[in-house]
Amino acid sequence: MSEYKPRLIDSELKDDLEAFGAVLIVGPKWCGKTTTALQIAKSVLRMQDRDTRERNMALARLKPSELLKGDNPRLIDEWQMAPQLWDSVRLSVDLRNKPGLYILTGSTIVNKETIDHSRTGHIDKLKMGTMSLFESGDSVGSVSLRELFDGGIEVSGISNAELGDIAGLIIRGGWPQSVGKSEKIAQKLIKGYCESIIDTDVISIGERRRNPHKMRGVLRSLSRSTASPMSRKNIIRDISSKEDSGISENTLNDYLDALREIFVLEELPAWNPNLRSKTAIRTADTVHMCDPAVAAYFSGASKDGLMNDPNTFGLLFESLVIRDLRAYARNIGGDVFHYRDKSGLEADAVIRLHNGKWAAIEIKLGESWADESAYNLRKLKEKVNREEMGEPAFLAVITGSSCAYTRSDGVHIIPIACLRN
Repeated sequence: MSEYKPRLIDSELKDDLEAFGAVLIVGPKWCGKTTTALQIAKSVLRMQDRDTRERNMALARLKPSELLKGDNPRLIDEWQMAPQLWDSVRLSVDLRNKPGLYILTGSTIVNKETIDHSRTGHIDKLKMGTMSLFESGDSVGSVSLRELFDGGIEVSGISNAELGDIAGLIIRGGWPQSVGKSEKIAQKLIKGYCESIIDTDVISIGERRRNPHKMRGVLRSLSRSTASPMSRKNIIRDISSKEDSGISENTLNDYLDALREIFVLEELPAWNPNLRSKTAIRTADTVHMCDPAVAAYFSGASKDGLMNDPNTFGLLFESLVIRDLRAYARNIGGDVFHYRDKSGLEADAVIRLHNGKWAAIEIKLGESWADESAYNLRKLKEKVNREEMGEPAFLAVITGSSCAYTRSDGVHIIPIACLRN
């Protein structure tokens, strides 16, 4: 067995198990949910185990409490295969009235209609993604997002990653199985994951049959729209130009929902702050996959190809940064958004902590865009009603360059391979 690489969620899981009777970990398939849970679980029930699946499913229908027997914390892996287990876990937590009883993992969002009770007060939820560059060991971690929010620091550091390395990290993705593997093996693993989305994962959601050719077309169109506002009209037009039968809006919505339910499509929502003026804010979500390697695969990108296609490279780099920012922000109690308004002013990422602190970030592959990006960030700062929203904790441009520093105007330049939580 390979050595376990620590994940940002480790400390959160430990804390949650001290506070709640059960913890639910959700996220895309293969991102490491089970491996992480096994580091602390004392017993395990694998619902997807073919050797015991029929017996376990029968017990889930007839006497689900039998499946909960075992040392605690007990891991129930892919619990959504038997939704009845949810209420059994909730009841067990109620009756035993103690923390740290169960860890549930799931790679699919469960229809709420199949669950009779909410999780409020009983089961906490943690979101997990593929590995950030700091988790995979590809970021030196010299710049801390937490410390940036604490304020008053000037950043410094040198990353070890050149642009060719960044392109390789995009293609490789952040799945634990692909980290540390050769480029050839990593590509095989990513292909297996991406093809399983079409061949098995979306088929298992609900009772509706989905056309694999159209699903591939949706994934290709989404991948080409990475880091851009979601446009259903463009996707329909894109698919109709390649499929004789095209795709209806209702069918497209179903396909998009299916991709969300397996945590493959994870759009970035818009930030809607109080502004000094009445400028209209664009509210469309920005398209992002759970990992930039998914978009790279379905758009046919390669490491060498990215080096010769700055536009695609820049969009996939933005998706890489958003993936990492989401992981780091979750770890320090925050969420990531984007900002665009009618005047054309934008920020690729806005992090808002649950305590109200916020920061605006531009994402540029090359440092040559730093002046323009810094200007836009300062302009956004002036536009925000800071009496209501507070001053930004920091403004930063995240790049694919090598040197971290703070400009004379206070805007930080941060290579993605220097950043950590």
